[in-house]
Amino acid sequence: MKHRIKGGILAIIGYMLSPLSWWNDLVINIPLAYAFAFPFGLISRNLFLPMMIFGYWITNVVGFILMHHGAKDIVSKEKVKYTRKELIKDIIISIIYTLLVVVFVRMGWLKFPLEYFE
Repeated sequence: MKHRIKGGILAIIGYMLSPLSWWNDLVINIPLAYAFAFPFGLISRNLFLPMMIFGYWITNVVGFILMHHGAKDIVSKEKVKYTRKELIKDIIISIIYTLLVVVFVRMGWLKFPLEYFE
């Protein structure tokens, strides 16, 4: 029972981080990526975009991995290993969503926070 509760919690957190829910990017992933990139942007504005992409990408990949492990914990009684094939699939999906973030930044919809005050 404890194993399934833990799996359920992991799956919910993973779902919230994954790109599978329509609202998560606006509410969770982009703000997390933005917060992750902010300190790098203070060092150099040229670092803001690549670090935002990296932060966004990480939230998506971590979301898929947590959701996958959580679901496996819920349905199986023993630990199941996360395969390389599943990891590659999760990374490819995350790259596609990352390209969308790049488009948003390039179009000026997402900017380094201090640029709004200039």
